[in-house]
Amino acid sequence: MRMNSEFTIAVHSLVYLASRPDRMATSDAIARNVNTHPSRIRKVMSLLRKQGYIGTKEGIGGGYLLERLPEQTTLAEIYSATSFGSIKPGWCSGGEVGDCMIACRMEAVMDEIFTETEAKLLQHLESMTIRDVLQRVKAEETST
Repeated sequence: MRMNSEFTIAVHSLVYLASRPDRMATSDAIARNVNTHPSRIRKVMSLLRKQGYIGTKEGIGGGYLLERLPEQTTLAEIYSATSFGSIKPGWCSGGEVGDCMIACRMEAVMDEIFTETEAKLLQHLESMTIRDVLQRVKAEETST
């Protein structure tokens, strides 16, 4: 099971924008920094714009800019906007047909486990902001 990459792309992009306050960044510039295709950046940035995390300016000199202070945006918010429910796999073993108690109940039990796991993840991510991630990146740079 793997979480979708939109969360990582969104956090990376927001941290990149936070590192350049008051300066626009194009999807090409962000894509180079994230190391992905600009179309993937535009898809994620469109979602973030609709949620009010970033603003855009079209045309020459345009690009993306943070709409909220980095310390006001939690990773839980970004996870909820981009990836909520991605911990639960699309398919689970078992099913309600048959005589076996394990097969009949496994899907419901696993669903509960994944729901609990996601709740704990959200609780953890609620304690971290885009600013915190930027500070960690800067601390990592000075320690190497």
